[in-house]
Amino acid sequence: MRVVVRLLSTLLALAVAAGGALLALEVGWHWWKPRSAPLLVPWPRWREHLAGLDWTATPVRVAAAVVLVAGLVLVALSLGAGRRAVRMTDPAEGVSVSTSPRSLARMVGLAVRAQDNVSGASVTAGARRIRVRASSRLEDEAQLRPRLLETVGTVLDGVPLAHRPKVTVVVDSPKDRR
Repeated sequence: MRVVVRLLSTLLALAVAAGGALLALEVGWHWWKPRSAPLLVPWPRWREHLAGLDWTATPVRVAAAVVLVAGLVLVALSLGAGRRAVRMTDPAEGVSVSTSPRSLARMVGLAVRAQDNVSGASVTAGARRIRVRASSRLEDEAQLRPRLLETVGTVLDGVPLAHRPKVTVVVDSPKDRR
């Protein structure tokens, strides 16, 4: 979700910057040659059209509704992009502890990569789910997967998590492709 908010923020900033540059060009052109036609934007024609509208006109109400919906969508996306913390058990009354999904994924990844016959692993973690994708050249999934599940379980036993996440382990091995 954070990627969506960052992308939307970047696009909105670029649109505002382009609008500002266009406004600066038009103002500069109008100051330099006040009697000539506009440079790029037909703003005198727009000004005449908008002067004929009042607040109860249909185009004004439609534009207001579009802006309202766009604002609500942006607020909803911003609220949904909050920090994703993994809650841990509270050590004392009034003290709450959490960790980031990245640090939990690093702990699990270090333990998985330390196992014999694991040539690489990628781990994604969250409060509800941990996904491990390991690769091995010497063992197939049936041999390595139970050991990795046990390793991840041991790591999770050592971390005082409030809720134990579901663990998914997938092993990529050339032996499985034969």
